[in-house]
Amino acid sequence: MPEPLVVPTPTSVTGALPDGLLTAFAGYEDALATNDLAALDAWFAPGENTLRGDAAGLLVGHDAISGFRGARSGTVARGIRSLHVRVIDPRHAVIVSVNAPDAGGAGLLTQLWSLSAAGDWQVEVAQVAAPPAAINPTVWRLVGNPLMAAAASGALAGETIAVKDLYDIIGFTVGAGNPAYLREASAATETAAAVAALLGAGASVRGIAQTDEFAYSIAGDNEHYGTPPNVRVPGGLPGGSSSGPAAAVALGQASIGLATDTAGSIRVPASYQGLWGLRSTHGAVDRAGLLPLAPSFDTVGWLTRTPGVLRAAAAASLDPSHQTSAAQADAPTRFAVSSALVFACDDDVQDVFVAGLDRLTRAGLLPAPDLVDVGDLAEALRIFRAIQMAEAWKSNGDWVTAHPGALGAAVAGRFEIASRTDPAAEAKARVALAAARERLDAVLDGRILLLPSASSTAPSRHANPAAIDATRTATLTLTSLAGIGGYPALSVPLFESRGKPVGLCLVGPRHTDLALIDIGAKLAAGR
Repeated sequence: MPEPLVVPTPTSVTGALPDGLLTAFAGYEDALATNDLAALDAWFAPGENTLRGDAAGLLVGHDAISGFRGARSGTVARGIRSLHVRVIDPRHAVIVSVNAPDAGGAGLLTQLWSLSAAGDWQVEVAQVAAPPAAINPTVWRLVGNPLMAAAASGALAGETIAVKDLYDIIGFTVGAGNPAYLREASAATETAAAVAALLGAGASVRGIAQTDEFAYSIAGDNEHYGTPPNVRVPGGLPGGSSSGPAAAVALGQASIGLATDTAGSIRVPASYQGLWGLRSTHGAVDRAGLLPLAPSFDTVGWLTRTPGVLRAAAAASLDPSHQTSAAQADAPTRFAVSSALVFACDDDVQDVFVAGLDRLTRAGLLPAPDLVDVGDLAEALRIFRAIQMAEAWKSNGDWVTAHPGALGAAVAGRFEIASRTDPAAEAKARVALAAARERLDAVLDGRILLLPSASSTAPSRHANPAAIDATRTATLTLTSLAGIGGYPALSVPLFESRGKPVGLCLVGPRHTDLALIDIGAKLAAGR
């Protein structure tokens, strides 16, 4: 361990001050100032009982804490303003320090220190209270109070919207998650139809929330603006591309995230963060004023903390005359599952999904689902990706070509592959898409398909890129089916695996959006 540079003088002490305690505290602060990860690991007690909490959530166990530190970019320079020690016994003490960051404000650190069998003082529990940021730039690009007031009073009066940075808002620019794109953008002369619908129902716009670049990702790790927090899985990815709206809602900074879903960009962050998320029926909500990625699959949707707010937002935006029941006439709603979809998930999600459905069935909340064949999943994903890539390049390829080096590595790689799309292959994929859609229509005839919303819980932010890409492919195997059929898909925060949220996804026939929310709400209320 490095020798501490400064031993602060306590402002107050109760009890006999144990030898070496303040030296250990100063050593910890010195390691923090230099971001010495090995030393910080040594200052924290080993094992699964060590705790570290902050505004983003609780980390349990030395390994989780170490992983969090390894993923962050550095630490904030600070001094110690005051130090208070409360001795519990000769081997345990609580230290509360008030720190003064060089950038201003004040922070608070509360630690339980214990003396190990080897005679070393180590932290067993730490609670960090940093100075509050006015705006978290990983979550928000612009924030107002409000940014745009409600246009009228209605069912959404008092609700606030985090608008994904793809929608036009009159007087503001669209940044699409990319600083170079933002610099060249012109202010919108009209407000997007999906934003206007919520404003007309009484909600106000809190601000413009970050997105993964051009919505071409489901991880939530924007290389330019940073990764938004996942309040339910500290140190975990938030899910994208609707990462900003999802984080804003999960953090309680907005009650509605107005988002988009092409290949899972609502359902994945909803699953990772324990939110309600609805991808609407393709074309059911006007996409005027929305920057496209792949128009054949792009949909409007919403993220909320409760089903009631989600239903009100959807009802304000959907044409009620087109909404239908998920069941056939005079017949009860039927459900379906696919073994292939379950096996596409990792072991933890498989276990919690199977156990969760069994629990709902035994409780009488869910009739026994039919086992269905959804076809060749690898082929379905190949078809989806072929058309998505072709359309992504048509929508944004000119800008990408004119701005070499402007994209983050992962998104740049996807656009590079998309640039090589063969028109003949695209045409062939569209024929295959029609056949895949017909098969899925038969599966969803009078049924709701049940599946996990994502193939895993939220991956760690510091997982290697290859592992994240493998998770992405597995998740797209699940999420692309709704895109292929243009179906509504609802993620319900119903399950957990090892304390991490796992969404239950309900995919229904086209225009059953509101019916899915009602069914999901009943399942959640009765669990």
